[in-house]
This record gives sequence, C-alpha cells and structure tokens, in this order.
Amino acid sequence: MNFRFAIISDPHVAVPQTIDLHSTRFSVVEISLLALEQVFSHLEQLDIDFLLLPGDLTQDGELDNHRWLQQRLAALPFPVYVVPGNHDIPSLQPNQQTLGFHQFPDYYYHQSYRNLNQLYYTCEVLPGVQLIGLNSTQFNQQGKQIGCLDENQLAWLEQLLPQLKDQFIFVMVHHNVIEHLPGQANHELGKRYMLDNANLLLNLLKESGCQLIFTGHLHVQDIAYSNNIYEITTGSLVSYPHPYRIIEVEHKQHKNIRLNVTSHRVNEVPGWDNLAKISRERLGDRSFGFMMKLLTSSPLNVPVTEAEKLAPHLRYFWADIAHGDSLFDFPHFPASIRHYFQQFGAIKPDGTPHLIDNHTTLYLSD
Repeated sequence: MNFRFAIISDPHVAVPQTIDLHSTRFSVVEISLLALEQVFSHLEQLDIDFLLLPGDLTQDGELDNHRWLQQRLAALPFPVYVVPGNHDIPSLQPNQQTLGFHQFPDYYYHQSYRNLNQLYYTCEVLPGVQLIGLNSTQFNQQGKQIGCLDENQLAWLEQLLPQLKDQFIFVMVHHNVIEHLPGQANHELGKRYMLDNANLLLNLLKESGCQLIFTGHLHVQDIAYSNNIYEITTGSLVSYPHPYRIIEVEHKQHKNIRLNVTSHRVNEVPGWDNLAKISRERLGDRSFGFMMKLLTSSPLNVPVTEAEKLAPHLRYFWADIAHGDSLFDFPHFPASIRHYFQQFGAIKPDGTPHLIDNHTTLYLSD
C-alpha cells in the first residue's frame, strides 16, 4: 500500500482577540491563521490521505482558539489526527478563558478521541496502518505541568501493542522521545522538551517493532535515530522557518517500507512579504539571554564575562538549528567550546555531514 500524509506542528492558533504579543515570545503567532490557511490550501491540492498535528494546537489553550481550530479541521476534505501539547492544556482545571485537562477529548472528538475519558487513542487510519496518539502533557500532585506518560497510559499501550503486530504502527506524541540535540535529556535547557520517561516508551516500541515517531514541541526541523526507531520532529508553523512536511510511504511488503520526506515553508503571507526574514530576526533579537544560559551552564560553564563576548556570535545559532541541516563552526572560539557547538550540526558520529532533516528517504525494515 502506498499513501501520503502531511504534518503541521505547533501551529499555536491565535484568533485576533486572543493574540498575546509578549516581548519574549519567539514565535510569530500573529500569522497563525494566515499560515494555516495557506498550508491547508496547498494540502487540499495534493490529495493526501490524512494530516497529523502533534500538539501545541493553540497559543495558550484559549477556548476561542480551540473552537476556531475544531471548526476549521472539521471542514477539511481529509481526516486530521491531533494530540495535545503543553500549550493546549495550561492547567488541570478549566476557567472562563482556557481549556481544562479533561475537556480536550470532547473538543477533538472528530480527530479520533472516541473515548472522552482519556487523552490518548489508537485508530486504523488506513487498512493495515495504525496510528497511536499519546498524551505527554500531565500534571503532578502540585498541579505543575510535566512531560511524561502516566501509568494508565503506559499500561494501555503495553496491552495494545501485541494486538497490532501485523499492522504498520506509528506513534504521535508532543514531547521528544529521542534526543535531537547533544545531551538534550540531561541539559538544563533541553530536558524540558523531552519525555521524562522516554526510555519506557522506547522499550515498548522497540519490542513491538514500531520504528516511527512523530513529535513537535522543540520548534526545529530534525530527524533523529535510536534503537532502530526514527523520530521526526517538525518545526513550528509560526516560528522560523515556518515549516510543514509531506511524507509519502511506499509500503510494498511489511518488511520493506520506504518513506520519502519533503519539507515545505511558508515564506510569506498577506501583509508579511518578508515573513522568513522577520521571524529569523525575531529569533536573533531574542537570542542573547538564551545563548548566555547555554554558555554559562553545564557542560561548558563559561564565565559570564567571557560568555558575554561569545553570545553575540551565536545570534542566529538557534534559527539555524530550527532550519535543520545546518553545519556549525566558530573557529575563533576556544577549542573546547568550538567543538561543543560543532556537535549541534547535521553530522554523523564521524563528523561528516548528514543532511536528512528536511528532505530525505528513510527505509524501515526488521
């Protein structure tokens, strides 16, 4: 079976009356509706089989934004599957402005949430093709939001996977399961984008033969690989470089599956002719504090006075990571610091370029 689907991640839908232009916001939420409409128009011309939205559907869980998206998705000519992101359910309990944890399935009933009492699901999207949508947005006993899979969800998954052994399985979840940045799982700045109990999920998927995970959250274009599993994370539609993906699957035999991955960009929308340049500069303008934290925290632990000299040279570092397929070298940096930043590039363990983040062909087999 051959099929084709699309991925739009972290669209952060913000209808006009909800737009929050916070001075530290990296994304350009002002163009969320315009960008979505442009992508929807493109996808409607491609005869895709379905669309995935791996979380952060809304700016900050506003009811108005969930309602707008709910209605817009219902009008599309192809099925859409979603999972919640950390921005979609800002608190356990609802209020007059934002969605509560247990309300999410009701809003997205038509996106496969048939059981309104749980925020995870599975469905056969095509004959022999099974999607598992997981919820990585949880709350601890203190009401603080955390990224993990709860025990009930893990037990459900452990029971489910053996039943799908003859299916082509893929998983969608908001938080990263495999590292997309060096030392991400343990780094002060990177670990909040990772699933806290990622290893438990990876072990379950490996045992079941599942080799494909789709995530968002990190706002970068990246494809990572570990334990015979690919994780494709897609950048935010409202943040540079405003990407979305089209994936074509050639599924001739169960043990011979080829994925052709292509990436597209929203480079301009009405009123924003230079969108890519504007959003890249926004990341650059707001990068200094982030780069200072990266330089002064472990493992670099650069003294503040030295970090202040290095940080301006990293103005576009995060924008280039978000773009995907970037190579890094800062030859004027001290050798150890230079080597550290080189590791963030699209390279193989031997240091040679490995440009697969945007356009590539992946082969899945046992």
